[in-house]
Amino acid sequence: METEGNLLTFIIALFCMLFSWILIHRLKQRNAKGPKTWPFLGASIEQLMNYNRMHDWLVEYLSQSRTVVVPMPFTTYTYIADPANVEHVLKTNFSNYPKGEVYHSYMEVLLGDGIFNADGEIWRKQRKTASFEFASKNLRDFSTVVFREYSLKLFDILYQSSKLNEEIDMQELLMRMTLDSICKVGFGVEIGTLAPNLPDNQFAKAFDTANIIVTLRFINPLWKVKKFLNVGSEAVLDQSIKTIDDFTYSVIKRRKAEIEETLGINKDEKIKHDILSRFIELSKDPENNMTNKSLRDVVLNFVIAGRDTTATTLAWAIYMIMTHENVAEKLHLELKKLEEDRAEEEGITLTEYQEENPESFYLRAMQFAGLLNYDSIGKLYYLHAVITETLRLYPAVPQDPKGILEDDILPDGTELKAGGMVTYVPYAMGRMEYNWGPDAALFKPERWLKDGVFQNSSPFKFTAFQAGPRICLGKDSAYLQMKMALAILCRFYEFKLVPGHPVKYRMMTILSMAHGLKVTVSKRPQDC
Repeated sequence: METEGNLLTFIIALFCMLFSWILIHRLKQRNAKGPKTWPFLGASIEQLMNYNRMHDWLVEYLSQSRTVVVPMPFTTYTYIADPANVEHVLKTNFSNYPKGEVYHSYMEVLLGDGIFNADGEIWRKQRKTASFEFASKNLRDFSTVVFREYSLKLFDILYQSSKLNEEIDMQELLMRMTLDSICKVGFGVEIGTLAPNLPDNQFAKAFDTANIIVTLRFINPLWKVKKFLNVGSEAVLDQSIKTIDDFTYSVIKRRKAEIEETLGINKDEKIKHDILSRFIELSKDPENNMTNKSLRDVVLNFVIAGRDTTATTLAWAIYMIMTHENVAEKLHLELKKLEEDRAEEEGITLTEYQEENPESFYLRAMQFAGLLNYDSIGKLYYLHAVITETLRLYPAVPQDPKGILEDDILPDGTELKAGGMVTYVPYAMGRMEYNWGPDAALFKPERWLKDGVFQNSSPFKFTAFQAGPRICLGKDSAYLQMKMALAILCRFYEFKLVPGHPVKYRMMTILSMAHGLKVTVSKRPQDC
């Protein structure tokens, strides 16, 4: 009996000590900035509770402090929004902040050792090879043709929907358009997801599912256990990766077969040097150690770059345009003026379109699209500002984490410990008044214009395309495609959000819309 009493006393004392420890731990944080933590668990409870709105959760903290430290059970995340700190990480001390082993382990199943998940020599080789292609005038000219072609395919699908007053998901259609485009420009193959019957796209569904699950790994310390047991989300991820790999290896096989067929007919003929073809050539050299798995990683990394980032930005841009009437009107006037000026330059009489002659509407769009080339699109300064302002508030990559190799001190005095992670947050940076002034929360394309001409900002302040040695190689190509698509669509159509449709982001590496973008489309009148 006495033994039981002593045991009970011990348990009560232990509980009191534990409770006191937790209470003291919490009381010490009353005036501390940043998320409140718990012993052992760090800030994981608060982060999990805010997971579906994590970007806005960080906005709240980063508006109070330019650097936020978030302890987690096995590491510490440091989030930054001050351009000086961002420049230190992305440029000044670049070598100390690789993607890192932690990030690589989370994303490896999807991105492998591709350019967005690699460091060191592997990254340098891929970047060098890709940079040759992106610098090519031939690619730029070919891309312009492809982007025009697929924008017109989307135009035609929207026309059919407008006649029936159908509700459509613009984000899904834009994902199809950009997937077809990147496969044509980047890999030299036609996959036809934007065909009029909109065939089922299992690859895209699997890719999105995989993206969501690997993102969840960043705050779920049990993901490795689930992976080992092949249960829950990790089992779903495994199935998604199989679907993704089936698609990817088929693209590689098809491109290799086309190359061999071309060489078989004429050995002197030059192979079209799309990105995949360049890497296929490299794989023939044993010293490069490039296997089909390496090519698979190349394909998937350029898919996420060429499909997801561009499509989501276009979706957010259309949402911004249709919810800001003054922006929509200014944009339309710029497009109409360009059409008139280019038609006069080329000596073209623009086709008038009437309701009783549907073909005339498409012919007019074809005429307008034909007037759009790399140089004329470059004159669309307001359109460029609309896209850039969209990226300021809705960056395609809302957070970008880096590993920390050695202890370091940021310009603001924050100490970083080796083995942790530091993340710059483009989503929050675009909303900070200390970066953009008191109107930071407003969608205002005019902030990018001076005397009607577009003016760039520091890449360490506007971080939508990264900065420093890892700055995005495809920036110009992305702008070209987005401007081509928006010019053709916004010249001839008006978009309206379906009443009651919720527009919010989904937590994944790319800032896509959780429920898509459901809209109705109508033709602009002839005199507009």
